[in-house]
Amino acid sequence: MKHLTPTSLFAGVLLAVAALGAHAADDAKKAPSEKQLKQQQLMKSCNADAKDKSGDERKAFMSSCLKGETASAPAKTAQQTKMTTCNADAKGKTGDARKAFMKECLSAK
Repeated sequence: MKHLTPTSLFAGVLLAVAALGAHAADDAKKAPSEKQLKQQQLMKSCNADAKDKSGDERKAFMSSCLKGETASAPAKTAQQTKMTTCNADAKGKTGDARKAFMKECLSAK
């Protein structure tokens, strides 16, 4: 049976750590998802539109822009608008009553 020396044990640990580091680096290189790409594009667009603003005005603009409330942000789809409206109308309802209301509201044409 071969005995491990402190040097060979240390070398083994270094190899294991290096392998984990390489694996972590591969995970970090994954391409962003479509949702992340859209968010990045929106952030870039809003940031460009806010270049002449500063302070609280900029904060307010960026907040509304990233929520889709400004011209540079893409317009909400009909389904998103319907969801917003139904959600507001469902305020105060809970549990099964809310689920039933949302189902009916969202399926209405």
